[in-house]
Amino acid sequence: MSSLRSWFSIPRGSHFSLANIPFGIISTASSKTPRVAVAIGDHALDLEAFAASNGFSALSTIQPHQAVFSQSSLNAFAALGRPIHSVVRKYIQSVFSEDTTYPNVLKTDFDLQKKVLVPLKDVKMHLPFKIGDYTDFYAGLNHAYNVGVLFRGPANALQPNYKHLPVGYHGRASSVVVSGTPIRRPNGQVLSNPAAEKKVPALSPCQKLDIELELGAFVCKANNMGEPVPIGEAEGSLFGVVLMNDWSARDIQAWEYVPLGPFNAKNFGTTISAWVVLADALAPFKTKGLENDSEVLPYLKEKDEKTFYDIKLQVDLKTPTGNSTTISKTSSRNLLWSFPQMLAHHSITGCPMQVGDLLGSGTISGLEPGERGSLLEQNENGKTSIMLSGGDERKFLGDGDEITISGVCGSDEDALVGFGQCVGRIEPALKM
Repeated sequence: MSSLRSWFSIPRGSHFSLANIPFGIISTASSKTPRVAVAIGDHALDLEAFAASNGFSALSTIQPHQAVFSQSSLNAFAALGRPIHSVVRKYIQSVFSEDTTYPNVLKTDFDLQKKVLVPLKDVKMHLPFKIGDYTDFYAGLNHAYNVGVLFRGPANALQPNYKHLPVGYHGRASSVVVSGTPIRRPNGQVLSNPAAEKKVPALSPCQKLDIELELGAFVCKANNMGEPVPIGEAEGSLFGVVLMNDWSARDIQAWEYVPLGPFNAKNFGTTISAWVVLADALAPFKTKGLENDSEVLPYLKEKDEKTFYDIKLQVDLKTPTGNSTTISKTSSRNLLWSFPQMLAHHSITGCPMQVGDLLGSGTISGLEPGERGSLLEQNENGKTSIMLSGGDERKFLGDGDEITISGVCGSDEDALVGFGQCVGRIEPALKM
């Protein structure tokens, strides 16, 4: 992908190059009301201030809608639809372009630059959307197989339905938090002696606290109840993508999940990155996902095979001593089902999706040990330890441990499309 040159100083290797323009919600010490912004290099462009200063005067299509940039979430902007998202992104790219045709908008107006461009170190990030509903899928084939082998053996690792539909469950939207928010170790029912003949649980802090390396996609177009989203229209109903860590309490889940699946083991916290990368920014990095050797039903068949993204993903674990270790590197192409397929399946019953609904991909793992997106896979459910720098080792997360997920597309250091970071630190459980 050829670099877009900018008159604005963008550090080489920045996730937020001119090729990106991700959207988020910021506040500052001087203006504590959350509002819409985009990231450009190591700055945020405050779109509320930019609009108030006639920054969009040359963009007639957005002028009637400029109030969306004063909102405390991206819901109103997202609801304007993909064509408007594309126009706004391209306009901002043009404003910052080296050969901009809008020189008087920002390039030569230094007072305006001081008013609307804020260093990222000086902004507070907020949850980008008001999330009405959150659904987590299980589209990572390698993860599903690895976990299935641990509990059911290779012959029965995948359930018979796995390659015929995007398996998922309804999550808890109220506990989705923005990157940097601490995560409290949950208390719950666990079996102190799982091998005992009589199963008697006790209330205990989770001892098998885990991560799940995922992506999340936000819905930008509602459908009426009773009217499914056709697979051919599903991609146009998706706004953009974030990094996601869907924290998991494995010991709580082991006791509670029969027969209805995860509940308290998953509802205590889900962390997402602060900046939402638009689908248009990710379009150059579309690729094929994992091959499905089963024939899928027509409502899930996509005309374009390249509906997945090649995002380089990395997970780092930092202990309370300050030592940091990269524990996983993989690609988001390690998915069996795409986000459009997830949306088409989610709505096939006529389920009404709303703007701001969040879809999780499920844990993303590659084939090799160093590509696994959960500790459960890496330590084979506690059988082995994960060795960390500084002599530390872990089976599952300890109090004070901090997980950082990062993701980026591209190889041109001047044209990277990245997500920044998705960070969460574990706080001790409350005493019960």
